[in-house]
Amino acid sequence: MTQHQAPQVKAFLDHDSDTFSYVVYDHSGGQAVIIDPVLDFDYASGRTRTTSARQLVDFVREQQLSVPWILETHAHADHLSAAPFLRQQLGAKVAIGEHITAVQAVFRQRFALEPTFVADGSQFDHLFADGDCFEVGELQIRVMHTPGHTPADLSYVVNEQAVFVGDTLFMPDLGTARCDFPGGSASQLYGSVRQLLALPDDTAIYICHDYPKEGREHRYHTRVAEQRQHNIHVRDGIDEAAFVHMRTERDATLGMPRLILPAIQINIRAGQMPPADEQGRLFLKIPITVQ
Repeated sequence: MTQHQAPQVKAFLDHDSDTFSYVVYDHSGGQAVIIDPVLDFDYASGRTRTTSARQLVDFVREQQLSVPWILETHAHADHLSAAPFLRQQLGAKVAIGEHITAVQAVFRQRFALEPTFVADGSQFDHLFADGDCFEVGELQIRVMHTPGHTPADLSYVVNEQAVFVGDTLFMPDLGTARCDFPGGSASQLYGSVRQLLALPDDTAIYICHDYPKEGREHRYHTRVAEQRQHNIHVRDGIDEAAFVHMRTERDATLGMPRLILPAIQINIRAGQMPPADEQGRLFLKIPITVQ
């Protein structure tokens, strides 16, 4: 296999959701992809802003990069995607994994979405399958289907030297993502993690979220060797049965993410808002359980 230069990576942290977005590029003046961009959202007022996303646009323009792709690792439950804004600003296409259709089908029913919403992934410009490979300038990107957190999660391996794993893995002191969302599976997540940790030891792992414990700063990347040695949930020596038991018990104690209701409704639409009413107003739905 041809040895490629390590990709250039610029990370952007959204402090409100502890989310890292990335501009991954070959060189200044070259080409790039944007991974998991965040749209600022104030839940109390229902107001969106593009402050975070504009930082990505500014960096792209400062570096004189062209951006053919915005890559989502999955339909996030903790922040809204800024993909439509970046698509408009940069002319990029928006892509996600082909199993987004399963996620759409579940939440179309849960939110009783409008009849015109179809669960076929057509809201996105492209749906990637496991094993797909594509080039962006001098970047060679390989797609890995890494389900468990949701059925649709993808990881993107860039130049066989770095992998962007979304919510599949966290930093070693935090472990792994929850698996109790619809279609989630602790057993599948374990298998996905083992695939990732079978990559070469020096492969850089870029995560989507970090929730640092007291005494350390946010971190956004680690390496396969560090995860195999120190990850509290899936280090070498922890088998699938032990992981599934731990993950299931832990997930039962977790509350829902603060922005899950707006985020899911927006993100399964590739970041687009729902259709406006006859007066041009936009609304999201809040399911109610009466006890």
